[in-house]
Amino acid sequence: MNNPSLLSTTASPTRPFLNPSPLRFNTQPLSKRHRFRVSFPRNSATSNLAPSSSKPGSDVFGPSKDLSGIQPVVEKLSPPLRLATSAIVIAAAAFAGFKLGFRFGGNRNVAIGGAAVFCAAGGAVAYAMNAAVPEVAAVRLHDYVAGFDDPGAVKREDIEAIANKYGVSKQDEAFNAELCDIYCQFVTSVVPPGNEELKGDEVEKIIKFKNALGIDDPDAASMHMEIGRRFFRQRLEVGDRDGDIEQRRELLMERWGLTIVSESPVQAFQKLIYVSTLVFGEASSFLLPWKRVFKVTDSQVEIAIRDNAKRLYASKLKSLGRDVDPAQLVSLRESQLSYRLSDELADDLFREHTRKLVEENIIAALNILKSRARAAKGVTQVVEELDKVLAFNNLLISLKEHADADRFARGVGPVSLIGGDLEGDRKIDDLKLLYRAYVADSLSGGRMAENKAVSGGDLEAADSKAAFLQKLCEELHFDPQRASQIHEEIYRQKLQSCVAAGELSEENVSALLKLRVMLCIPQQIVEAAHTDICGSLFEKVVRDAISSGVDGYDSETKKAVRKAAHGLRLTREAAMSIASKAVRRVFINYIKRARSAENRTEAAKELKKLIAFNTLVVTELVADIKGEDSDSSQEEPIKEEEKQIDEDEDEEEWESLETLRKINPSKELAEKLGKQGQTEITLKDDLPERDRTDLYKTYLLYCLTGEVRTIPFGAQITTKRDDSEYLLLNQLGGIFGLTQKEIVDVHRGLAEQAFRQQAAVILADGQLTKARVEQLNEVQKQVGLPSEYAQKIIKNITTTKMAAAIETAVSQGRLNIKQIRELKEAGVDLDNMIAESLRENLFKKTVDEIFSSGTGEFDAEEVYEKIPADLNIKVEKAKHVVVELARNRLSNSLIQAVSLLRQRNRKGVVSSLNDLLACDKAVPAEPLSWDVPDELSDLFAIYMKSEPAAEKLSRLQYLLGISDSTAAALGEMGDTLLSVGAEEEKFGCDASVLLDDTSSLKGEKTAGPNANSLRGFDVIDTIKSQVESICPGVVSCADILAVAARDSVAMLGGPSWVVELGRRDSTSASYNAASSNNLPSPSMDVSDLISAFSNKGFTDKEMVALSGAHSIGQARCLMFRDRLYNETNIDSAFATSLKANCPSSGSDDNLSSLDTTSPVLFDNAYFKNLVNKKGLFHSDQQLFSGGATDAQVTTYSNNFFSFYTDFGNAMVKMGNLSPLTGSDGQIRTNCRKIN
Repeated sequence: MNNPSLLSTTASPTRPFLNPSPLRFNTQPLSKRHRFRVSFPRNSATSNLAPSSSKPGSDVFGPSKDLSGIQPVVEKLSPPLRLATSAIVIAAAAFAGFKLGFRFGGNRNVAIGGAAVFCAAGGAVAYAMNAAVPEVAAVRLHDYVAGFDDPGAVKREDIEAIANKYGVSKQDEAFNAELCDIYCQFVTSVVPPGNEELKGDEVEKIIKFKNALGIDDPDAASMHMEIGRRFFRQRLEVGDRDGDIEQRRELLMERWGLTIVSESPVQAFQKLIYVSTLVFGEASSFLLPWKRVFKVTDSQVEIAIRDNAKRLYASKLKSLGRDVDPAQLVSLRESQLSYRLSDELADDLFREHTRKLVEENIIAALNILKSRARAAKGVTQVVEELDKVLAFNNLLISLKEHADADRFARGVGPVSLIGGDLEGDRKIDDLKLLYRAYVADSLSGGRMAENKAVSGGDLEAADSKAAFLQKLCEELHFDPQRASQIHEEIYRQKLQSCVAAGELSEENVSALLKLRVMLCIPQQIVEAAHTDICGSLFEKVVRDAISSGVDGYDSETKKAVRKAAHGLRLTREAAMSIASKAVRRVFINYIKRARSAENRTEAAKELKKLIAFNTLVVTELVADIKGEDSDSSQEEPIKEEEKQIDEDEDEEEWESLETLRKINPSKELAEKLGKQGQTEITLKDDLPERDRTDLYKTYLLYCLTGEVRTIPFGAQITTKRDDSEYLLLNQLGGIFGLTQKEIVDVHRGLAEQAFRQQAAVILADGQLTKARVEQLNEVQKQVGLPSEYAQKIIKNITTTKMAAAIETAVSQGRLNIKQIRELKEAGVDLDNMIAESLRENLFKKTVDEIFSSGTGEFDAEEVYEKIPADLNIKVEKAKHVVVELARNRLSNSLIQAVSLLRQRNRKGVVSSLNDLLACDKAVPAEPLSWDVPDELSDLFAIYMKSEPAAEKLSRLQYLLGISDSTAAALGEMGDTLLSVGAEEEKFGCDASVLLDDTSSLKGEKTAGPNANSLRGFDVIDTIKSQVESICPGVVSCADILAVAARDSVAMLGGPSWVVELGRRDSTSASYNAASSNNLPSPSMDVSDLISAFSNKGFTDKEMVALSGAHSIGQARCLMFRDRLYNETNIDSAFATSLKANCPSSGSDDNLSSLDTTSPVLFDNAYFKNLVNKKGLFHSDQQLFSGGATDAQVTTYSNNFFSFYTDFGNAMVKMGNLSPLTGSDGQIRTNCRKIN
């Protein structure tokens, strides 16, 4: 409905008709909605249920209405006459009543009574007559407006005359309802249906009609909102009945997110939003609450305005042709502004329109050019179409430079085909065809003689060909880049015709050079064209050559290769590149067959075929491409290669290896294989280094092991090996592109592998004896491994076994710094045996043990010098670790001391304070702060009684901020001053925590566990205030707390439970009791938690269930910092994510959620976090740390129903802890203070 806050009136002493009272739709009961009827023409499903389009006269507002009852009589009476008639009727009725009463009653009293009765009846008649006046005025208003063929002709003066005639105004509901009804019907008739477009005059019509009716903007805006409701209500009433199956499926339109989203109503609704926004202008933002009423976002409203404005502007653009003039552009600009269309969108629409006009000419030209039945004048028609494009483009360019260009429509300028139907690679050939035809016609016909005569060889004669061509593109308004592409295509066509015979003659080369200079084609383009066209011919020759095989590369093949390589004028690099691609494909096929072979022998045979192919075919091919003789070109490399091999053999002592076996080829093939193969074409870039070395190793193993052959009767023989296989192996390394170092590494690797396997068996227990040394020396000689490598392997095996044992001991915490020193004294190289990370962890653990030893001692020389030296850790890094640990431990030691203080554990307090002093000695600290100063005094008093050294006591006094006078007083008072346990009052579920501090009462809110922790007291105050206003003095604050706890858990998705009521509120509070051990500390271990809950009567299972309350809530950084930086049973990613908000120092009050997975849901994610080591508090993670509660945590993490049930039962039990009932306590009226 309407928003009354948006409707207003203007005060006037005379209250004329045009100063109406506001409409109050929201305040009327549902039964009176008929007062503000809005009639809509009913459309069938075939019209998409949209409001009807604009219709004249009675078709819009309905037929004339007839007067009924007393209305005809009232209609004939003018206001003065109606007043006189009313007076006469009342007077006559009074007189008649007096007479009749006197006649039948016989006394004056009866006569007066009769007069009063008849007077009342007369008044009723007069009232009925006057009450009918607004209805009569409404009928005449309707008939007046319905009588116009054009509703826009309605005049404001005539409406005022009707109102004045009957003495009515908009305050009269019947008359006002008729005004609203007429306005709604008119707006509905003006806004077109969903399948029709806006015409552009709707806003002007509506504003004119609204002003004629005298309706102010707030009332009119309310009618627009009501029309919006009716659009979708009509869809519900008719669409569900008559809509087909497809329409019913189209629900929840993505664009608007509305409930009823049939295409037509939504389009009509968008048009209504657009028209309404323009009608009310800037006031539409608060007069038209689309967002609140229809759940429409601001962006969706903007989309409705944008889309309709675009459609209107596009419709306006349709009238714009190729003969555009400044007046049209000014008119377009005015229309754009009136439509509220942005300049950016207007620019895009204008450019799109001009592009389509140009595309029409270009497409027509293409159709003519491609027509098979094209006549001789076809090219002329093509040029005419393109001239139209140029003329139109020139016109737009001139208009862009016009003096009044700022007043023109946006987007005026040169036409671009980018973004249109002619953009893309598929259309570029068509555009090139048009460009070629246009240039050819222009040059041949001398059509450009005005600027530069080119038909008589002017391009050739031009001083600068590039400048000439650039100017030509400018005159044709053609993209220079696409012109360059055409030049390249022309050159390629010429080159293809030249190489048709298989080679380029000197005449062809000269002609191509001249064409290249004429068209300014870059060298790299020319080379690319030659590589592509000539290269494809050369590639065919190469493929034919290598496909001939090892026996088919004869003199004819050699001749064809040499002719192609030199006749096609390819550079040596280009020819070698083409040959390399073809050869490497064959190489890869051999490699694939070798990899798929069944065994090593078969794989080696395929590799041997590869070597033969390289030697007999590829080597000859490379020589022919270079124009050299294969024998002479290979002699020098062979000698050099042999020299390198000899050097490697001397250096690496390869003569100690076994001779290699080979399969003996025929004598002729063996002679050929003696040649050194080419090494320019290799597989270095085609295969990873590991694959190449693995294949080389395969052939090497074949050479080492030879080939086993089976002969009849099941016997096997091994073929004799000779050194000729080494030459093949060396050639294989060249094919693979392996360096000498890589080859040596493969040989050595095999020898090391063989030696390591046997040495590992000999040194299984890590002990090296004299007998084993002799064994290892024998193995070394057998595999031919140099001594230095053999010694490294022996050392590695012995140290690895020892290092594994030491690292295991360090990681498991079984090796301390004392034992490390003993090992080093024994000569064990621990620096190489223990990883640096483990040594750093051992140092951190050692320092942490010093800070938690409870002695308060810290030896700087030991920590900063000796231990880092023993562990080979840099001093700077060691100092950084110490500083970080000391700072974190300092605050944690204070928290631990206070926690132990509350548990009355004096010995633990002294130990924790000693740890604090040790941290301070490592990194001197400033005085510490604590929310409860009395607890600091208690800590100092307990430490004082432990008889510490004077230096330690003095330093602790400084750190705790204890003045000298206070310290002296504490020393004199002794244990009597300790507040812990001083009070023995027993408090339970009695709302004592809600009491504020007074002069006579120190409450519990500021106690250590509660300070900066408990929140939400104002929520309890609000609940109490509302409860007291309804039911005073009955519901206690304690019961409110219990119920609020239950309901808040349930509202966050948790369980619910039955809360027993009847508690009463305490009349006191205990700061000391709240500060003691009633609340578990976040630093407690699982045993402490079990003990704390057991003291209150809770089982282990109930303790775990109640801990699940940490599914919601937040904690201060101070309470979990030590867990982030010093504990190991925490997920590293989880800790890292929290450290950003909780640095190692400072930011103590920064908050983090106890359950980071679902912080605002009460679920079992808390227990899942514990299983994944993501507990925030130390006490949280203790529930799942290998203790007695692990199984229960696992159960709750897998079954939230079990957790919910147990949690509810435990909460009921907790709510029954020592409640006040009967006459104990009181029912507070204010939870913060006692009555």
